[in-house]
Amino acid sequence: MADEAKREAGRMLRALAPYAERGVPIVGLEPSCLLSLRDEFTALLPGTETVAKNAWLFEEFLAQRAGKLELPEMKRKVLLHGHCHQKAFAAMPAVEKVLGDGARPEACRRCETSCCGMAGSFGYEAEHYEVSMRMGELALLPEVRKAPAMR
Repeated sequence: MADEAKREAGRMLRALAPYAERGVPIVGLEPSCLLSLRDEFTALLPGTETVAKNAWLFEEFLAQRAGKLELPEMKRKVLLHGHCHQKAFAAMPAVEKVLGDGARPEACRRCETSCCGMAGSFGYEAEHYEVSMRMGELALLPEVRKAPAMR
């Protein structure tokens, strides 16, 4: 489906390029979707670097502007499990910064796991439930169960 992917990437890039060229940030919530603008789209369609440079995950956008925003201090500790794409693209420090890790290192404990099998459409489809649960049981779910109440 490479030709279809190129067409869709081109359509999306044509819509986003005028904003990126003016320096307007392109902010997304879903790592695998947003990070495709930085990786897959640039491989499919060379010359799309302006869009890639202006594409930010929500937490990266907030972390970059942390000095300009008044973010509330975390009152509770959190156990953080990152999306596979956040880990692959080294985006987890931005999440930790937004959660207050820089000011209170004990506020956030990162749960180091592999794929949890629950994200995206895969995790929502009933036919993948058993596989998803087995993947979660490899590391993530045991980590959650053994974590102390974090306050």
